[in-house]
Amino acid sequence: MIIKDGIGMHSGFTKIETLMADVKTKIATMSYLPGTRLPSVRAAANTHQVSPSTVVEAYERLVTKGIIYAKAGAGFYVAEPTTPLSLAEIGPKLDRVVDPLWVSRQALESSDEALKPGCGWLPADWLYEEGMRRGLRRAAKADASVMSNYATPMGQPELRQFLARRMANVGITAEPTQIMLTDSGTHAIDLICRYLLRPNDTVVVDDPCYFNFHALLRAHRVKVVGVPYTAHGADVTAYANILNEHKPRLYITNAAIHNPTGATLSATTAHHILQLASAAGTYIIEDDIFADFEITPAPRLAALAGLQGASQVFYIGSFSKTLSASLRCGFITTNPRFLEGLLDLKIATGFGGGQLAASVVLSALSDSGYRKHLSHLHSRLAQARTHVLPRLAKLGITPWILPQAGMFLWCQLPTDSKLPKHNRASELARQCLAHGIVLAPGNTFSQAQNAEDFMRFNVAQSNDGRIFEVLAEVMGKTGF
Repeated sequence: MIIKDGIGMHSGFTKIETLMADVKTKIATMSYLPGTRLPSVRAAANTHQVSPSTVVEAYERLVTKGIIYAKAGAGFYVAEPTTPLSLAEIGPKLDRVVDPLWVSRQALESSDEALKPGCGWLPADWLYEEGMRRGLRRAAKADASVMSNYATPMGQPELRQFLARRMANVGITAEPTQIMLTDSGTHAIDLICRYLLRPNDTVVVDDPCYFNFHALLRAHRVKVVGVPYTAHGADVTAYANILNEHKPRLYITNAAIHNPTGATLSATTAHHILQLASAAGTYIIEDDIFADFEITPAPRLAALAGLQGASQVFYIGSFSKTLSASLRCGFITTNPRFLEGLLDLKIATGFGGGQLAASVVLSALSDSGYRKHLSHLHSRLAQARTHVLPRLAKLGITPWILPQAGMFLWCQLPTDSKLPKHNRASELARQCLAHGIVLAPGNTFSQAQNAEDFMRFNVAQSNDGRIFEVLAEVMGKTGF
């Protein structure tokens, strides 16, 4: 330590940093107790032989760290110590009920060391990181408004124009004025539900379907009815019976690649679904979040119905699955007659939204390397399926169908295991979680709760041999 201008300074420390260290030391050694008023700026400056501005800056930095706090006109005081962090509160709660939010909570709360074959996203190094970084650099060099201002309620015009052209590739005709940007795909569905639904309305979902549909609809206090999902889409006969009996207000389904089954909608089923919904006056949300995983385009309800006239279809999507889950950006495309109400809701619940995410997403999507990234991603997922399927087969775990694209396998568990006869998948998920493996049990996807023998596997997250070793151990499989 050296002496400079009256302050004992560690080599390389500034006057401000040294003064901060002095205060923190006195707090740590209990020379300054919680609630103690620190020496005034003038007194500290005299004691340490520094300028008052040095003291002010040191104190302000300590305030931002929560070590001290300021009272207007009364000086600076030592803050109360924060409650010690309990390690028991870190990580997922193993005793949580296995409900529609179970998989999300476990996957999001688990440590980075946990293996997550049940999660619904790609590993970070499978995403378009290079394009996102380029987009961030471009945004940083753009007009300051991109970094600081609210977006207009409809969202960035350039991205909406890009999305309109992109939708044309799957047969959807829409003007940029029919597209409203949202904070995410989930935000898009939530806004539409707020717009259309009242408590006790009936909503139809596929059974099985994405588990967060259940959780979101529960928040809207509506009645949910599941329609059995087949390899070609919703069971048309069951769908017709549900429309006749329950008079649902809304039907929510996936476009392109279905979650969790990996199935794709056939043209015949799509036409039947639209005809029945139109006759019943039922609205449709078509969630196309997995569009970029598709190799051969499937029919889109929004393309067949059109988004003008009497159309009651809302087409939504986002980019969290191939670009980034961190920069949230989604969209709603629909009949112009619905947009004013949706815009009012967006402003009321989220104000104008942000420009930064939209700018970076547009940059990445329009980047020359994005198509190459998708081509590589399709090949990588195909290789992952080839790798994972035989390893599951050794355990007697069999796919419901063999999907041609996407990341999901909807699989049935064997009956010859030491798992219980009932809630087999949930119990398997619980036991594997204790080993750091996050799975997605079937009943979290099922409204009818008849998928207790099923499990959704994400092939992109299933390349670690420990997953199959733990599965074998818990299921009582030998010789694996």
